[in-house]
Amino acid sequence: MRKNIVAGNWKMNKTLQEGTALARDLQTALHGKTLQCEVVICTPFIHLTSVAGVIAGSKVQLGAQNCADHVSGAYTGEVSAAMVASTGAQYVILGHSERRAYYGETNAILKEKVKLALENNLTPIFCIGEVLGEREAGTHFEIVKSQIEEALFGLPEDDFHKIVLAYEPVWAIGTGKTATPAQAQEMHAFIRRTIIDKYGDGIANDTSILYGGSANADNAKELFSNPDVDGGLIGGASLSVEKFLPIVEAF
Repeated sequence: MRKNIVAGNWKMNKTLQEGTALARDLQTALHGKTLQCEVVICTPFIHLTSVAGVIAGSKVQLGAQNCADHVSGAYTGEVSAAMVASTGAQYVILGHSERRAYYGETNAILKEKVKLALENNLTPIFCIGEVLGEREAGTHFEIVKSQIEEALFGLPEDDFHKIVLAYEPVWAIGTGKTATPAQAQEMHAFIRRTIIDKYGDGIANDTSILYGGSANADNAKELFSNPDVDGGLIGGASLSVEKFLPIVEAF
């Protein structure tokens, strides 16, 4: 049975000291609560080891925001999947729209990143989604399908089963715009049907598909009530406990 997941993507925010303090405050806020979802925080690389120590034994799990598409070597500034795993992280965000747009990450590159993440027992949170022009042109389903097929459909069933997907309507990230719950459900259902066509009902129905487009305390409950929306990949609202906690509690 698929998991409900609320994952915070801190992006390039918080110093090490601020990040460890936020992780500690979140752990304290969740202590003693009965949660209906898994909670993950995806921090900058330099935070990982320190935050892992802060949240050890708590209800919070740890993720990175990226990993390299090489095992090791002369790739100055890169961080390998093995390095990420060595910090105690369990998750890694791959294919975020910002990585695709600003750093030229292609589906071919992401295919390698997914492979290395899985080899190091990391759970990829794999991001897919269309930009505004593609939505307006009516090609959004085609774009999302190609992102899944080109990066993920070479995986054997056992490996695909370990993937978490995050649908990002790119036009709704950091803009204050949000896909309506109906738009989110429509795309999530399409994604699940795409997986059914390749891997069958069993794997498709076990795959968690998160919504990643400016979810917040006001709209999370309605978004999460959709049958194919299994949680959220949360950006700005994950940077404070006061904004993030209500999203976690929306389940």
